[in-house]
Amino acid sequence: MTKLAVIFGTRPEAIKLAPVILALKRDTDIKCEVCVTGQHREMLDQMLEVFGIVPDVDLDLMVHDQTLADLTARSIVAVERYLAKSKPDMVLVQGDTTTVFCSSLAAFYRRVPVGHVEAGLRTGNFNAPWPEEMNRVLTSHLASLHFAPTEWARQNLLKEHVPDETIFVTGNTVVDALFFTLDKVRSVRPHIEELPEFLQPNSPDNNGGPRVVLITGHRRENFGNGFESICTGIAKLARRFPEVHFVYPVHLNPNVREPVLRILGEAAQNGIGSGGSNVHLIEPLPYLP
Repeated sequence: MTKLAVIFGTRPEAIKLAPVILALKRDTDIKCEVCVTGQHREMLDQMLEVFGIVPDVDLDLMVHDQTLADLTARSIVAVERYLAKSKPDMVLVQGDTTTVFCSSLAAFYRRVPVGHVEAGLRTGNFNAPWPEEMNRVLTSHLASLHFAPTEWARQNLLKEHVPDETIFVTGNTVVDALFFTLDKVRSVRPHIEELPEFLQPNSPDNNGGPRVVLITGHRRENFGNGFESICTGIAKLARRFPEVHFVYPVHLNPNVREPVLRILGEAAQNGIGSGGSNVHLIEPLPYLP
């Protein structure tokens, strides 16, 4: 029986690997062992619960206000020790996170082959996204099997002299995750506690109801002046279009929360739209909502 170690640490990885893990668990010829690093602690745990996945190993590496160097050093050591004990035949990783690169490097040091899900995406700029673009490129040169979501991604790998016979175009597993959750969402519409009733997805008033702008922002490239400008822009738009509602689930990172709450918090509290606030700052949501 082939033993496969699936290693991940963040919510996006969990979403995109969940359908793969569930499929592997159904395969009687494969022993699938799930190892999480806990790079995103709270958000990762939320995600695992949605898909009913219980980790076999939790390295629990999350430390408050950790630097990338700290996380990288501790991840390589922890994953290498896990691999030495578990002795898998292959490691499977997804995407471009610090967990992905560190797990791939630790596996390389242990001479364990690596399979890379969502391989071959490229921006061509190591500064955007940073450090994810570098993580992804380095992982491509450590991996033995490359599961590319598109033909374009496959071509990127071929340009970097990755052997054609090691590349498989699979589609993007985030779509499988979406289909997995559709039945749940359709049967029981999730309620979002911090939104008023008329903005709820199950509200009878939302057919032909208010227009909604959904905002997501957390990239470290925008820390500082970038987020100041983003939030100032949202505030201006909210004043200019009082009939439109701006919904922003605010990321837990303090570099995001501080400018968002400082600049948009007053607007959300006092109401800058007609008849009340049209800016809604809410906590990060579980996957189903």
